[in-house]
Amino acid sequence: MRSAVSALEVFEPRSLSDALRVLRDRGPATPLAGATDLYVHLNAGSLKPQRFVNLWGLDELRRIEAKRGLLSIGALATFTDCQRSPLVRRRLPMLAAAAREVGGAQIQNRGTLGGNVANASPAGDALPVLAAAEAIVVLRSAAGGARRVPFDSFYTGYRASVMRPDELIVAFEIPPVPGRQWFRKVGTRLAQAISKIVVAAVRDTRPRIALGSVGPTVVRAPRTEEALAAGASIDEARAMLETEITPIDDIRSTAAYRSRVAGNLLARFWKETS
Repeated sequence: MRSAVSALEVFEPRSLSDALRVLRDRGPATPLAGATDLYVHLNAGSLKPQRFVNLWGLDELRRIEAKRGLLSIGALATFTDCQRSPLVRRRLPMLAAAAREVGGAQIQNRGTLGGNVANASPAGDALPVLAAAEAIVVLRSAAGGARRVPFDSFYTGYRASVMRPDELIVAFEIPPVPGRQWFRKVGTRLAQAISKIVVAAVRDTRPRIALGSVGPTVVRAPRTEEALAAGASIDEARAMLETEITPIDDIRSTAAYRSRVAGNLLARFWKETS
């Protein structure tokens, strides 16, 4: 009897170079690593891709290190890796906080930072962190080598990005983040639930505020940031934030709820980091 995976073709590259050649020469093929999202679609019978490139064995993409003053996190670093890394805890504690709320221990052990970004869900827990940190997405292809894309230019729409079919996310580069970092996720449960709304923010002379689940992609709130930097009241900042987000009604929540909670979290961030 044929199983759900009978028709799937999986390539097993032994190196990053091999993986990039597969994407160039034998594509289209979908990269997979922890497969925490892919298996949801497989079990539901809604999986569309049939050819995959298994990246899980490419340890060269798991490194977390300081390079040229930047924090470099490999695309295959898991959420458990991000929690345990002294570099992440010291330089990007809001990522360690987000990693603790990505599903249960099994998901944290398998889910990767690169997969969370490539999946392109506006509810991805790590996405507001990378947006607020002004991260750089490092892409690589066999034909064009490496290119670096600012995180706020990576997404082009709902589950759409500038990444080409022959490219892989290989790393994220995060410059030093001055100021106090803050992260909150609101969901049906503390963990093991998709966020109703998720916020990452930085309190400095130039505040940074990023939100998930309030638009087709992760959202930065530059006008709200400017208002707070100029000394606006929190009520004025909340009113500004409402003009920068576009929440919707869906199975998890309502637009009105998300808008109200976004304002509440903004106020909480400003109070707790004062």
